[in-house]
Amino acid sequence: MSIHALPALLGAEVSIRAGYPFRGPIDEVPDGPVRAVQMKDVDRLHGVDWRGVIHTRLGGRREPDWLAPEDLLFVARGTRFYASCVGELPGPAVCGPHLFHLRVKPGRNLLPAFLAWQINQAPFQRDLQRAAEGSSQLSVRRPVLESLRIGLPSLADQERIVALARLAQRERQLHDLLIRNRERQFESIAEALATASRNA
Repeated sequence: MSIHALPALLGAEVSIRAGYPFRGPIDEVPDGPVRAVQMKDVDRLHGVDWRGVIHTRLGGRREPDWLAPEDLLFVARGTRFYASCVGELPGPAVCGPHLFHLRVKPGRNLLPAFLAWQINQAPFQRDLQRAAEGSSQLSVRRPVLESLRIGLPSLADQERIVALARLAQRERQLHDLLIRNRERQFESIAEALATASRNA
């Protein structure tokens, strides 16, 4: 598939901020007004699982960088780096310090969903692995992330790619469901055979 794309630095198209600077572990406050998204809450394919996101209260006078539906979260530590779209929020939320908060700059012809897709693909992943630093745990620093290159096709091509990616994800989910159903069928047959052998 041939696509014309313009080269660009990620930092020129997207603002990249560190997560909220919590001091130490994030305290869970059941009736807290703010949700704090952590690495455990972010999935590459399914986005943020808000069911497990804890509520808390923010200290200090700094105005938080609130998450918005069109923002992305980037997992910058661990064995795998990836981006995920925030999507609809159930209320005010910030991300923790081990995540980068990405937002497409105003006036840029870049779809957030397309950017997340491109970051998660093999070419960009190879760049991330080469740029990662650390011995016991790999991480990607913000200046390094800002310096990496992306390709910018037309908005129409971006929309087509996003649509294809969503279709592929749906096909993968259906395939996994078929496999699970088949495994349950085999388990049922095996149990029936075991019962028959005991009653023989």
